Amino acid sequence: MDIVIIGSGNVASVLGRKFKNAGHAILQVYSRNASAASKLAYEWDTESTNYKSLINNNADLYLIAVNDDAIVDVIKDLYLPEKIIVHTAAAVPMEILQTVSDNYGVFYPLQSLRKEMEALPAVPIFFDGSNEKTKNFLQKLATSISPENVVEAGDDTRLKLHIAAVVVNNFVNHLYTIAEEYCRNEGLDFKQLLPLIDETASRIKETSPQQAQTGPAIRHDSETIHRHLDLLKNHPQLKNIYVLLTESIQQSK
Repeated sequence: MDIVIIGSGNVASVLGRKFKNAGHAILQVYSRNASAASKLAYEWDTESTNYKSLINNNADLYLIAVNDDAIVDVIKDLYLPEKIIVHTAAAVPMEILQTVSDNYGVFYPLQSLRKEMEALPAVPIFFDGSNEKTKNFLQKLATSISPENVVEAGDDTRLKLHIAAVVVNNFVNHLYTIAEEYCRNEGLDFKQLLPLIDETASRIKETSPQQAQTGPAIRHDSETIHRHLDLLKNHPQLKNIYVLLTESIQQSK
């Protein structure tokens, strides 16, 4: 398939590499960031532009991989009749693209992606389309880069998935950040927690997170909890989070 990628950030970079590895052709990279677009074009041995009027009209697919709030600006004055155009956002309805083409949809990668990634991770793809032609096309494309993780999902389902993804990825990573800061302030080595982090992540592949829950909160170990809270007097942000999550864990059982 011949693809034009609109965007030059994390999602555009990783999906572009996935497409190339699957044998698809990247005809062009468009981005307002001319330097970033040029860098990707060099990597993929293709052309780039930062002028919307120069977007290649001969592709099978136009993939918009930009920040959610930039999609409206990207599609302004963009008209690609008969072509398939998609965005990669979970929280943006696909109908936003209906002024560009009758064949529009969503190609949402449910994964935390960074353009610096050397090893490409598994990327579950959730797709939707305005008609059967578009859906079939996107399913085939998605299967070419993620053979075992392709699901058709409408706007409501994708938005709900995105909420869950924010919790397990963004919120959990923020907790890591707070724990790292706590360790640094208390003269501890955060890296000593990495085996525990790895084990916890691996465990929930085999069992429900609720069944895998351990610690003083699930045991209702009030003595240990109070000792922890006493030590956290000088860390009010972490103390508040500790209390909130402890109560949540105890109420979940």
